[in-house]
Amino acid sequence: MIKLLTRLFIKDHENVKNPVVRQRYGTLSSVIGILTNLLLFAIKLVAGTLSGSLAIRADAINNLSDAGSSVISLVSFKLSAKPADRHHPFGHARIEYVASMIVSFLILLIGVELVKGAIEKFFAPVLPVFHLAAVIILAISVLLKLWLALLNRRLGCRIDSEVLRATAGDSLSDALSTAAVLIATLVAPLLPEQAALLIDPVMSVLVAILIFVAGIRILNDTKNSILGTGPTEETVQAIRALVAEYPEALGIHDLVVHHYGAGCMHASLHVEVDGKKDVFASHDTVDLIERRLLEEHNIVCSIHLDPIVTDDPLLAEWRERLCSIAASLDARLQIHDFRMVPGTTHTNLIFDVAAPFEVQLTDEEIKQALAEAVSAEAPCFYTVVTVDRI
Repeated sequence: MIKLLTRLFIKDHENVKNPVVRQRYGTLSSVIGILTNLLLFAIKLVAGTLSGSLAIRADAINNLSDAGSSVISLVSFKLSAKPADRHHPFGHARIEYVASMIVSFLILLIGVELVKGAIEKFFAPVLPVFHLAAVIILAISVLLKLWLALLNRRLGCRIDSEVLRATAGDSLSDALSTAAVLIATLVAPLLPEQAALLIDPVMSVLVAILIFVAGIRILNDTKNSILGTGPTEETVQAIRALVAEYPEALGIHDLVVHHYGAGCMHASLHVEVDGKKDVFASHDTVDLIERRLLEEHNIVCSIHLDPIVTDDPLLAEWRERLCSIAASLDARLQIHDFRMVPGTTHTNLIFDVAAPFEVQLTDEEIKQALAEAVSAEAPCFYTVVTVDRI
């Protein structure tokens, strides 16, 4: 069904990196969400009125807010497809993060209103009336919401959209909350009157908790995207694998990846080359790497050419020693940009240490341990170390 919809309504649906195609995906999801949630709002409002259930009416209002969220998504996809301009040189794709945050606030607002209504009903309980029509409507609603969650999750993964993933999470929480209301509707007639009076406000609070969890999770995910997250392992490996195809590239370090929204990724890295090779030939190699990263992975990359000495046995020996010493401290530590500067009284070993954030040693502890290990082997060798957290 989902594949059929994309083929019918999205022209060139395979070209997901194209901003126009991404907008079409977003439009498809948003229009389906608006129509489905408006339908659910109407039929649940009828079901809630027939049964006198606050939980069902609250669920109906939740669907109305979901329709509003789909409108926000629709607008955000239109805005995010705008090309870069002088004031926004990296494009407008991050508007999706803002839209996701607005969606999360709407979800949390619905949760607050639902708790308020449940508290009022605790003090003035009304016995719900069982209606078969209400049960059927709620069952249909659960199925539709599960389908919407699946639709938005697949489309969100396909185009790497925070908004659609947030919408998928919202739809799943709605399906769970509606299922809870359905269970309460079925169980209420079987309970004693006092328990039946309380089950509606209790289930309303349960629905509110599920809504709060969904809203906070979406808000947290969006917050992380806005603050900036590290590249995925898949992205890092793709870059390293491409660089490794060129024998002239002897090493790679200082890789930094910035996300400016889906489909807009910028990176910078250092590529080590033989310092005695022709600089124009080396520059040609990094040009090819930059071009291929853009064409094959849609990554705008700036590469720093890093010449190293490859024919000095003493330098190579000490580079290996330092790599071994660093590995003994933590296997994740990596040495790069290694140089030896000899003097009349001592020799400086100048290098950088790439240390993942997960390494518990502080920068000073790393520097001190390396300095002590080198001094123990060669007292006239001093270390000048820069620690890069990656």
